Amino acid sequence: MPQPKRVRFYLEPDTRRQAREGKHNFIRRIENVLSASGFSISYHANSLREQFKAVSRRGYSLSQMTPPPNRRGLTFRRVYHFPFWQIQPSEKRWDWDVAHATFCEADVPQDEARRFFEFWQRRIAGSLLDDIADDGFIYVPLQGRLLSHRSFQSCTPLDMIARTRAACPDRKIVATLHPKESYAQSELTALERMMDTDTHLTVQTGGRDVLLPRCAFVVTMNSSIAFDAMFFGKPAILFGKADFHHLMLDGQDAQAFRDVHTHRPNYASYVWWVWQHMAINAGHGSAEAKIAAKLKAAGWPIE
Repeated sequence: MPQPKRVRFYLEPDTRRQAREGKHNFIRRIENVLSASGFSISYHANSLREQFKAVSRRGYSLSQMTPPPNRRGLTFRRVYHFPFWQIQPSEKRWDWDVAHATFCEADVPQDEARRFFEFWQRRIAGSLLDDIADDGFIYVPLQGRLLSHRSFQSCTPLDMIARTRAACPDRKIVATLHPKESYAQSELTALERMMDTDTHLTVQTGGRDVLLPRCAFVVTMNSSIAFDAMFFGKPAILFGKADFHHLMLDGQDAQAFRDVHTHRPNYASYVWWVWQHMAINAGHGSAEAKIAAKLKAAGWPIE
């Protein structure tokens, strides 16, 4: 029996409100594609209760940043900055098609990419571009679960700091806690012990706008700060899987901490490829065609 042409959006509260008011540009673009193919649309809370109900509901679903509830569901997620989005079968960035695609610089229109990059560099970095320098320290933006070795990571976040110190015994390391994370006392205690034995290690909460323009390079699992670092011309070493790994150095590679000092790839071409080619730019005329292609690839009956 064919599925009914109904799509349920599972949304966070602010997004749900914006969608209902017609003020969420990307969702409005998706709705245009769905309506043209005869779909009805409804909005639901992105709660455990609603996700549980979604498992047995007929029709199709789009979940905001959370796993699709069944094989007819997809997830949508911002690609670090508005208005760039992905629609994917998985909420895990490292499983996205862009993560598995091959970046070929020769296929990128260089003049267009340069203009595109310069525009977004001004938007994202703004006045911070006037303060770019290399003060010699390593910027380590931490995320959550500092004592856990998760499946997408090559080690625990605290081991990442230890490996960075072993590779760079004399450099200052500034590690930052994520302002929106809640850390257990055991994690904070472990960090304090590291600082007690390492006088060149400091830990603070946040500070991206001060640290990113002035650091030598970034070391992280897969923080979006490593993506933003490209707009400042700063190289990054990753200890976790990411969708933007192509121009990053791999922390598991013994050469990474030696190569980082001369690693200066073509960030302009890469950002254009990630955002304008592989993602959906909700502010661009190609948005609805790309949305339709994503939904068709997932087996949705899009005309």
